[in-house]
Amino acid sequence: MSYLTVNKKAEAKFIEKKSEFIGYVKRTETEEEAKAFIDYIKKMNSQATHNVYAYVIGKNMGIQRYSDDGEPQGSAGIPVLEVIKKQGISDCTVVVTRYFGGILLGASGLVRAYSKGAASAISEAGVVEKVKGLPVEITIEYDMLGKFQYFCEQNLFNIEKIQYTDKVKITFYFEVDKKVDFEQKIIDVTKGKGIIEERDEDIFFKRENRLFLIS
Repeated sequence: MSYLTVNKKAEAKFIEKKSEFIGYVKRTETEEEAKAFIDYIKKMNSQATHNVYAYVIGKNMGIQRYSDDGEPQGSAGIPVLEVIKKQGISDCTVVVTRYFGGILLGASGLVRAYSKGAASAISEAGVVEKVKGLPVEITIEYDMLGKFQYFCEQNLFNIEKIQYTDKVKITFYFEVDKKVDFEQKIIDVTKGKGIIEERDEDIFFKRENRLFLIS
């Protein structure tokens, strides 16, 4: 399991020929979450002229929905959906709100404006990879710590947590398909003296080869 989604909830706004456009984006893993986010934005912008939206749900982008919300057909919802799809993002909902400024933009102008609203919000949120991983805990003696930390630095292994008790327990996050290679290197560097414990698999974000627990 590995696919892209947005890192966080975000928004971005701009003015186009006196109309204010506000793009909102949030990570949503079900249609219920997507609809709840859309309803929230609509209530927050109840005086807006339009609240256009699109969302994509599922690892294989199997659920795709959009709405022009009163704009000319094909000029708003589909452009927002296309921005999401072109970036390869799933589990994502985008709402682009418009406060009409009195100047018509035309069909091509609307396409550009709504595409910009979606793209700007996604850029503000950031894109991350969603992967299956697990915490791996390594317990070593204190006299091995310096050598072990140097080994981690040389191999670009990110230490997530260190606990100091009668021994040293160090926590790492690794993708499931990389744990075997990692654990073999641990056995080698500790000469078999390091105690390796795997915790339950979970879903993580991957950014620049580092895993982060989903908050």
